Amino acid sequence: MNAIRRGFVTQVGMGYEEAFEHAEAFGLDYVEVMMDGTHERTALADETDRVLALADERGLDLAVHLPFRLDIASPFEHVREGALRELLAAIETAIECGAEKGVVHASTDAWPPAWENDSLHGNLFSSIRDLDAFGRDRDFELCVENVAGDFFPAASFPRLFDETDASMTFDTGHARMNGMDSAAMAEFLDEHGDRVGHLHLNDTRMPKDEHLPFGAGTIDFDRLFEPLRDGWTGTLSLEAFTDDWGYIETSVDRLDDLL
Repeated sequence: MNAIRRGFVTQVGMGYEEAFEHAEAFGLDYVEVMMDGTHERTALADETDRVLALADERGLDLAVHLPFRLDIASPFEHVREGALRELLAAIETAIECGAEKGVVHASTDAWPPAWENDSLHGNLFSSIRDLDAFGRDRDFELCVENVAGDFFPAASFPRLFDETDASMTFDTGHARMNGMDSAAMAEFLDEHGDRVGHLHLNDTRMPKDEHLPFGAGTIDFDRLFEPLRDGWTGTLSLEAFTDDWGYIETSVDRLDDLL
């Protein structure tokens, strides 16, 4: 599994400077910068050269988690178009920072009593095709993340693979919340690993969005990694809801023990 690269997702309150410093100290390959809050695109727009230089100085690659709550599947045309414009602009800024891939959620905020999920999936696929094409033209990989809930769980992603050329971010905690155990996750990765370019390693003790440090939950990552041990070349992002660097370091150590 030497071709696999490891990193972590920054959390609220983590500056990119300290994130790069710790990633280098932990021997990681990249940082996934969350482009929301203090690191949304207009805040980064005047710092792209600095981000690029600091990452290069630390010997790190860069990925981004694109902004949350931008509804690319909305039934409302102007909402959907505005979300798409903002994400395209965020991708441009991410590329200027040196990012090679970005995560976007397959989700919607549409009001459930009024809208059937199936009626919105076409909007989702159309937006993803636009984002993916924009990224591909600039050597940027779009990775669509499974989000917990019934709108578009991991089990629905074969439809996305048929309808688009985009890669997937497989989020382990979200998959667990939608009823997939470790064996089912491994089976999914075995069948669709060629379309999964990125994983969010999100541990949990139960079907709940805990985002625990790696190894602190009950997901069997050794079993989950089995389909990835022979030639898979994607990226693994530790995603724990913490600003304590000790938990991140422990997560890295536990991950490296498995790899």
